[in-house]
Amino acid sequence: MAPPPLAPEHLTIASRLLHRVDQFTTRASTSIAVFVGVAVTLVAIVWRGFDTDLQFGFATVCAGVTVVMVFVLQHTHRRAQVAIQLKLDELIRAMPQADNRIIHVEASSNDELDGLEHERVRIHTELRQPNEAGA
Repeated sequence: MAPPPLAPEHLTIASRLLHRVDQFTTRASTSIAVFVGVAVTLVAIVWRGFDTDLQFGFATVCAGVTVVMVFVLQHTHRRAQVAIQLKLDELIRAMPQADNRIIHVEASSNDELDGLEHERVRIHTELRQPNEAGA
């Protein structure tokens, strides 16, 4: 299922460009085209007797594409992660029995996270213990 189109007025030009690159590179046809391109280049390298200039050019292009894609993926996944986190925070706020300390827990210190984790493990362990009073 394709993600819904982004509202262009809410994104910067750079963000829109990165999202278009992400949408283009996640298509199956793009993967097939890249595979064919790499295979043709490797055949050409072998056919030309492992020409060092051709190998250097291929390695340079691959390294450049890899670096660009790391930043594209980082940007688009961060936006998606923030959106999901905001939705989860809203669900926590809507539940009256929920612990509101969990809202924005991702911004907590490691000690706070560890304390919350230990508290949750203790609560879950107690809930899973057979009820001795009712047994």
